[in-house]
Amino acid sequence: MHDSKQPALFIPHGGGPCFFMDDPRGIWRGMEAYLRGIAATLPARPRAILVVSGHWETEGFAFTGAEHPALVYDYYNFPPHTYELRYDAPGDPTLAARATALFRDARLPASIDAARGLDHGVFIPLKVAFPDAAIPVVQMSIDRGLDPALHLAAGCALAPLRDEGVLIIGSGMSFHNMRGYRDPRFTAPSDAFDAWLTRAVEADADIRAAELTRWEDAPAARASHPREEHLIPLMVAAGASDRPGRSDYREQVLETAISGFRFS
Repeated sequence: MHDSKQPALFIPHGGGPCFFMDDPRGIWRGMEAYLRGIAATLPARPRAILVVSGHWETEGFAFTGAEHPALVYDYYNFPPHTYELRYDAPGDPTLAARATALFRDARLPASIDAARGLDHGVFIPLKVAFPDAAIPVVQMSIDRGLDPALHLAAGCALAPLRDEGVLIIGSGMSFHNMRGYRDPRFTAPSDAFDAWLTRAVEADADIRAAELTRWEDAPAARASHPREEHLIPLMVAAGASDRPGRSDYREQVLETAISGFRFS
């Protein structure tokens, strides 16, 4: 089973339904190619995918429990066809129950939400990475307190799932300041934060955890994340591994540095 142990990933999910719109300038082409290439890098086809999205915040943690999760079109002022996109992946109530039990064993607050659907931080990147929508998907929320140490602990609790064929994905953006995109004044700050973040991810697990817990002390931290809900999913992915991570995607998008990370 160890040979097919799944990694934990932190991926950028782009802007709204960006990969399914006209993109004449190719802004999202590199990110789309990265997402499309993920499946070929895995040791085996995942049995299921657990995705932590920066777009679902709850008190404590929650997991989607529907057998056939609906989609949550939580983006605004996009073309009509983007509200008709489908991603009919099955849910996995058994995985939701397993994850909840792991959290309870770790004394972390967790519940199952049988009504919640998959938001665009989940179905948009998965529609690129796993377009056949055949792999069961469970979404996990982030705790609205946005405590990095809590989310590192959550990742640690989920780590056994990787040996059970479950791919853990943190879905967010390594830079997420809506006022900073397309603004060249944010290029250097985003580069500085991205360089720090990459060094932190590549450190030994104990050093990484300490660094990520203090992420607000990083260069240009608040310029890169005025509010950190899009960074917090990285903490879950990092917490699910006891080995140094690595950057497997880096690109300048909308004049800011954007990265993706992998934890083996």
